[in-house]
Amino acid sequence: MSKKSTYILGILLTIIIGAVLNYFLCCSVRYGKKSHKNKAVKTSVVAAPKVTSASNNAFSVTDKSNGMHIYAEQDNFNFKTSSFNILKPISGQVSTSVLKLKDYLLANPSKTVDITGYYKSKEVNNSAFPNLGLARSNSVKNYLVSRGIPSKQIDTTGKLNDTIEADATNTLFGPLTFNVLNIDANDTSAIDALKTACDAIKREPLIFHFKTGQASINLTAKQRQKIADISHCIDKLGVKVVLVGHTDSAGDAGRNLVLGQQRADFAKNYLIKNGILESNIISTSKGEQEPVADNNTPEGKAENRRTEVTIK
Repeated sequence: MSKKSTYILGILLTIIIGAVLNYFLCCSVRYGKKSHKNKAVKTSVVAAPKVTSASNNAFSVTDKSNGMHIYAEQDNFNFKTSSFNILKPISGQVSTSVLKLKDYLLANPSKTVDITGYYKSKEVNNSAFPNLGLARSNSVKNYLVSRGIPSKQIDTTGKLNDTIEADATNTLFGPLTFNVLNIDANDTSAIDALKTACDAIKREPLIFHFKTGQASINLTAKQRQKIADISHCIDKLGVKVVLVGHTDSAGDAGRNLVLGQQRADFAKNYLIKNGILESNIISTSKGEQEPVADNNTPEGKAENRRTEVTIK
């Protein structure tokens, strides 16, 4: 082979080798192919976070028997998540609508307004009621009573509703519904059932036991239901809640009388915070005078340190 041919062949081999090296070292990275020095570049798509719109249920009262409708276009009673206290201030639209509802109910004493309060399963129930929905409807009931609507014309219920959503500040806008219903004078089943529940409370009062330095009350499900029954007895039958504080026999009798009153007042404040109006509560003390167990044993003394909650 001539020198010229050898020279040309060398140039061709150089071009071919360069092209091969360029493919493996450069293009394999560009197109995501593996080489002995470079790994494929992988990309992933990050899903956008799910955005849930806050519920906004406007105040609206309907009497389906005649088509009467009272409403506030955009406002309602609002609550923080896991709270049963109405957020203040209450809008002027809602206040005006409540006054219209009062006039309507006073003009129609055979009608009631049914308030259903909603709550979510993930909320924490810090109220004394069986659920936050009932506690919220009771708070609204108290507002309606303060504006002149008779409690006998108000019914309250609570209902689980996981479709309601709070906003970014944990505010629930109007987790309630309102409906006007007719009272059937011939149907006494509801009031008879309530009277039975009230009689049961008189026979078996709600008992709060106290430990030294106790600053809170923890209720069982049965005790929560009794408080709900007490609230309904007040509204429909006009009864009063009676709180009687008791102590064990340790210490001076006069001091124990004061201590019993302090326990009764502690329970009274607890009920007030949970929506039982102060005007419906009577608190008193028996001190060490009415033990229910033997004061000579620690267990007996613990039973005697109590506040009894009943109605009359």
